Amino acid sequence: MMQTIFTEHAPKPAGHYSQGIVSGGFIYVAGQLPIDPVTGSIPDGIAEQAERALKNVQAILEAGGVSVAGLVSVQLFITSVELWPEINRVYAAFMGEHRPARTVVPVGPLHHGVLIEINAVAEVGTPPREG
Repeated sequence: MMQTIFTEHAPKPAGHYSQGIVSGGFIYVAGQLPIDPVTGSIPDGIAEQAERALKNVQAILEAGGVSVAGLVSVQLFITSVELWPEINRVYAAFMGEHRPARTVVPVGPLHHGVLIEINAVAEVGTPPREG
């Protein structure tokens, strides 16, 4: 049975989709743009955008009772391969010792002119980390 996840701590869906779905022991997080869920603003710069998008993914995971330590796969869509070093730095700092499988795909323009979009899959049963 599928369960829909919704949290006010991540941007509300702007289309016909859910923030996340729990199914078959996994949480599937829809593509998250770097939109602040409170203000609706988009930060400047790739480092700030990458961190905001990761926080949005984290908020959805935590709404489903899972921490980023439960991530098994993360897909990052970026507008230019030149952004890779800065994204990798932010991503590594955010994940700490955890190293889920990851794909980084350079794409064309993204919605709202953002530089990054992130979706992810996490295993259910990994409690949110403290701190």
